[in-house]
Amino acid sequence: MPVVQREVNRFQNFLQGQGLKLTGERASLVREIFSIHYHFDADELLFKMKEKSVKISRATIYRTLELLVKSGMVRRVHLGEDHYHYEHVSGNSHHDHLVCTTCGSVIEFHDPLLEARQIEICGRKRFTPTFHNLQILGVCDSCRRKGEQPDAPDRVKMIGLSAMQLRK
Repeated sequence: MPVVQREVNRFQNFLQGQGLKLTGERASLVREIFSIHYHFDADELLFKMKEKSVKISRATIYRTLELLVKSGMVRRVHLGEDHYHYEHVSGNSHHDHLVCTTCGSVIEFHDPLLEARQIEICGRKRFTPTFHNLQILGVCDSCRRKGEQPDAPDRVKMIGLSAMQLRK
C-alpha cells in the first residue's frame, strides 16, 4: 500500500476512535500533507487545495490540522513567525531547527550529544519529557554573506532549552 494511502487509513482509524468521520475534504487534505516533504502552513495548504480545485474552507484546514496534531501524525512547529508551521512525522525522525529570521529558511539538524544532554538535564531536574522542540533563530550563512546582521544577543530567541541550560 502506498505511504500516502496508509496515512489516510491511519487518520481514518484515529477519527473513528474520536467518533468522527473521514470526509472527502479531510482525505484530500491528508493526501496533500503527506505528499509535502517540508514545513508548511495552513495558508499554503489552502492555496494548494484551491490549485487542485478541491473546495475546502480555511476552518476545515485548521480543524483537520488540529486533529492531525492530536493524532500524532503531524507536528506543529513555531518558526519565529506569527503563525504555526507543520510537518508530517511519517518517515521524519526527530530533529531540531535553525531558523533564519531574514529569509525564513529552515535548517534541520540532529545532534546525538545535544539530545543526550537534554535527557540528562531532565533527569537532574526530575522531569519526564514527552516531547521537545528546539529552535534557534538567527541569520543563515547566505544572508550573513549578503551583509545581514544577526539580532542583538538579547533579542535572539531559543525555544525549547535555553543556552544557559545547555551549558550547565
